[in-house]
Parts: sequence; C-alpha cells; structure tokens
Amino acid sequence: MAQLQCLRSITSTSACWRTVARDGTARVRNQTYLYRRHLSTPARRPIPTGRANSIRSTFSSTADRPQQPQQTTRPTLSPLSRTFTTTTPAQHGDLHPPLPGQERKITIIDKDAHAHTFTVGDGDNLLDIAQAHDLEMEGACGGSCACSTCHVIVQDEAMYEKMEEPSDDENDMLDLAFGLTETSRLGCQVVMGKALDGLVVKLPSMTRNMQASDFAEKEKKS
Repeated sequence: MAQLQCLRSITSTSACWRTVARDGTARVRNQTYLYRRHLSTPARRPIPTGRANSIRSTFSSTADRPQQPQQTTRPTLSPLSRTFTTTTPAQHGDLHPPLPGQERKITIIDKDAHAHTFTVGDGDNLLDIAQAHDLEMEGACGGSCACSTCHVIVQDEAMYEKMEEPSDDENDMLDLAFGLTETSRLGCQVVMGKALDGLVVKLPSMTRNMQASDFAEKEKKS
C-alpha cells in the first residue's frame, strides 16, 4: 500500500517515465526537471536590425576583400655607389686583318737568317707583328719604349730614310742595344704605312735586357 502511494505521488508531481536497459539497469529521466530548466533559461535578446547589418557588412567586407600581394621594397643605392664596366685590354701580338687597300708587305729575318714575309695593315708596329707570328722578339717593356729588346736593323737605307725620326727616348734606349748600327730602330716604334710597304728588317743575334740584368745583380747582392 505504501509503495502504491509513493508511485502515485511521483507520477502526479513529476510525470516521470522509466526505461529499462538491456543490461537490466534502469534509467529515470525527469521531464519536469528538464522542462523547468528550459523555462528558467533566459531567452536571448534579438540583435537590432541596424547593428546586425553593420556586423554582417563588416565580416563580409573583410572576408570578400581580395588580398593584395606584398610589395617588396628594393634597397636604394647611395649616391656614391656606381657601376663600373671593363673592356678587354689590348695585348701585344693581337693583329686585325688589314682593310682593303691597306695591305702592306713586311719581311723579318730572324736570328737564324730565315726570312718571313707577312701581309699586315696600316698602324701595326713591328713588335706586334713579330709576336703575332711567334718570332723571337722579346719586348720586355711591353712596347713602352723603356728597353732595347725589340731592337731591329733596317736592311735598306732608303727605306730607313722614309721612317719618322726616332724620339729622344728611343735614342736613349738604342744606346743600350746590342750590335747597334746606323739603321737600328726599336720595333715597337716602327709603325707600318704606305711608305713602308715592302720593308725588310733583321733581328740582331742577341738582345740586352737591362731590366733583367739589374734584377739579377740585386739578387746576387741580397
């Protein structure tokens, strides 16, 4: 009787129901408690229309906005920075093919008395011509008229007279040359032209390199 009254009180007040699980345990869910909890939860206040539109426009503008690529700034060059360009320096023995109408003949007799005839152009000097064809003409100073290692002997006096007068620097170097003659010249100072077409020169049997001899003497003293 007491159990029946308890069941009636629970049913009338809470309207609960009971389910039995497969493992035999019972689960009781109180619908009244859930309903009361739902009623006690405060309702959410609606967002005003104007504010909702502003929020919606803000999110849409930021999301739909295309991402711009990041611009990389290049370092600015200081006024003192400059760009330099270099050109290949001209080397002795570099000859260009003669232009039409400027072909000149020259014959060089080497130390073994072998004659070598070449066709060159106007403006080529004897030192470049000899080195371009692997003849034994040293040119220790690089053609700056500071030695006598490019000493040559002009074979024809008439051709020698057609040449320009040697400068004082050339005469000073010729005074140091081995086997100096009346028609001696420095090969780096003889430039081919129309007047010297058919020139014949001879290389002396030996040359005197004062720079090398001075260096050897300094090495001995040290």
